[in-house]
Amino acid sequence: MRELTEQDIDYISVGASVLGSGGGGDPKVGRLLAKSMIQKYGPVNLISIDELQDDQYVVPVSGMGAPTVSLEKLPSEIELTTPLQELERAFGKKADVIIPIEVGGINSLYPVGAAAKLHLPILDADAIGRAFPEAQMETFHLHGLDPEQVAVGDEKGNVALLKPINAYWSEYMSRALTVQMGGSASVSDYFLAGKDVKGSVVNGTLSLAREIGEILMHQEDYDDVFKALLDRLNGFELYDGKVTAVTRETKQGFNFGTAQIEGLNNYRGKTFSLEFQNETLVAKEGDEILASVPDLIVALDIESAFPITSERLQYGSRVKVVSFPCDPQWRTPIGIETAGPRYFGYDVDYIPVEELQGKEK
Repeated sequence: MRELTEQDIDYISVGASVLGSGGGGDPKVGRLLAKSMIQKYGPVNLISIDELQDDQYVVPVSGMGAPTVSLEKLPSEIELTTPLQELERAFGKKADVIIPIEVGGINSLYPVGAAAKLHLPILDADAIGRAFPEAQMETFHLHGLDPEQVAVGDEKGNVALLKPINAYWSEYMSRALTVQMGGSASVSDYFLAGKDVKGSVVNGTLSLAREIGEILMHQEDYDDVFKALLDRLNGFELYDGKVTAVTRETKQGFNFGTAQIEGLNNYRGKTFSLEFQNETLVAKEGDEILASVPDLIVALDIESAFPITSERLQYGSRVKVVSFPCDPQWRTPIGIETAGPRYFGYDVDYIPVEELQGKEK
């Protein structure tokens, strides 16, 4: 167990934006939220999976909705905790530990704010290992753990308790409420004993986000910060380019879009694209897929090496697009069925990025 410092928050906000694979919301929002709540309510302790007791109850806290909305509709303090407290009433038990549902963008630090307010520790793990757009895309689902009850709340204090029959219905019902709540809401969708959490999450992801953030924020320590990042995450450079057009649409509670990219440097004369649903789904050269979900695809600013989220991509952005292998749990048959390219409407089978790039790390 250790206490999260404000410096940790800065590092995590940057690193989680890399792990967000273009989605998860603006990390600045999460950073400001977490810091303000810690300053108001006191520090938050980070605990490892080894410190989690079998009989402790673990509850996720997350934001749901289109990342573009989160830039203007900031979460309120009451929104952070009402869903969790509604689940406590429903189950007749108190939560002992908070966990991020995903380690991407704002959702890595959103639960830190809730943990500060409720004086609870936060688990150094999450249920995705990256960010994904839909609620069933969690490792809990991969391990057969369905959400028995789900609570959804907004910034006004409205809260609804749902009883979905499975994780897919949790997504449908929660998303519909989120749209009615203005396009963003807070969700707590599991109430699990520690014994069920162990083995069904991705461990150490907040620490990993911190490590990535430290690399990017201390670039002077590296001859090549891009290489340092790729080495740490066993990743691959896909291309350099300049964004020449972006189409973006917010609908059904998601941010959909495509960025067209003209090759630069060694990639001059080629054309590329990124397609996203909150998170980046595929990177292409023409019609050829260079990387796809569930692997991570990230656009990094070619000058600063800092990640650019999908809602921040704009004409003229100069990017280095990279890809990292996902957690092995997503490369199982159920993982690929849940979050592979075919789920998102692409008529192709999932091929690991290292195979697509013809390299083994």
